[in-house]
Amino acid sequence: MFEFKLPSLGADMDEGKLLEWRVKPGDKVTKGQVVAVVDTSKAAVDVEIWQDGTVFELLIEPGTRLPVGSVMATLLEEGESAPTRKPLTARGARKGEARRRATPPAAVAAEVGVAPSAVEPAVAGRARVSPAARKRADVLGIDIVRVAGSGPGGVVTLADIEHAAATRTVTAVAVPAEVMAARQAEMRRTIAAAMSRSKREIPHYYLFETIPLARASEWLTATNADRPITERILMAALFLKAVAIALKGFPELNGFYRNERFEPADAVHAGVAISLRGGGLVASALHDVGSKPLPVLMRELSDLVRRTRAGSLRSSEMSDPTITVTNLGEQGVEAVLGVIYPPQVALVGFGRVAPRPVVDEADGILQVVPTVTASLAADHRVSDGHRGALFLGALRELLQHPGFL
Repeated sequence: MFEFKLPSLGADMDEGKLLEWRVKPGDKVTKGQVVAVVDTSKAAVDVEIWQDGTVFELLIEPGTRLPVGSVMATLLEEGESAPTRKPLTARGARKGEARRRATPPAAVAAEVGVAPSAVEPAVAGRARVSPAARKRADVLGIDIVRVAGSGPGGVVTLADIEHAAATRTVTAVAVPAEVMAARQAEMRRTIAAAMSRSKREIPHYYLFETIPLARASEWLTATNADRPITERILMAALFLKAVAIALKGFPELNGFYRNERFEPADAVHAGVAISLRGGGLVASALHDVGSKPLPVLMRELSDLVRRTRAGSLRSSEMSDPTITVTNLGEQGVEAVLGVIYPPQVALVGFGRVAPRPVVDEADGILQVVPTVTASLAADHRVSDGHRGALFLGALRELLQHPGFL
């Protein structure tokens, strides 16, 4: 038997609130399957299981706030037999233990014969809805009354809200100002705590490089000429792929500093800094960036941005980033001096792409070409300026040969 604990969904997370179970006792689960929805200060996150097994007990009730590392459920390993006693649920828990046992999720309550306490009761003009679905609807500005519920008895589920947001078939309503203000205040506190820790613990050093983008721009124009607008590759995808490939030669910039030592990562999971519509920032992970063709990377980047702003993320996307890449060019800034997100050890930033005078190194002719200022913020405990400079040089060289990315 093994324990399923609340994972840390980023260095700035100390606790979370269980919104919904996606499984019930007796369910078989596989590695990577979403088993719960947890609210953090930044988003409601789909939490995945890390190994195969069978759910034995759900120990936490929806609505409970708990610290990172708390045991949420117990599961049987493959081939393991259940103990003789029956798993406890909110209906069958012994006296004194019911308050810390979880009720089955609303979506399956009717099937297992448990009173659906996780579902808000229906009243005149008000839909029956799970707490997770109501929270997501508030975030997205969706009128729940206009959403058709697919759960037992017409319960509006989280999936119904996400579908409604994706298809835009519902009417948006404004989130109360006081609710939005409270959310923003909590998010700012969380971000401030993580960044304060970073500047306090990590000895940053900063480097900059101006990179000509004439060849990259020409290549993108030619590549996108025959593509539909929805499938065009943006410069941001080119930046991400070039960073991932350059990091292969500089593994000390890709990984984590934990327990007084550096742990290099096996692949580049780029945390893409994404601004939220209501304010705040989330750096969600694009996995194994270096191995993906640019069209696939572009599609995944677009999907990640959409889901991040809709508050629909998976736990692996919150906890896996091995390096952060931030692109503030659209906001018009010349360059970015980033703050490293612990326990990562580096951050790569890109400013705006703009025409600037550049001397051609081959013939010495002064030209005006599109360029970008790339920056590196790195941890001096792991690397030094010499290696950082070589990394930026490799990044510059890769962007002169976009066809090889």
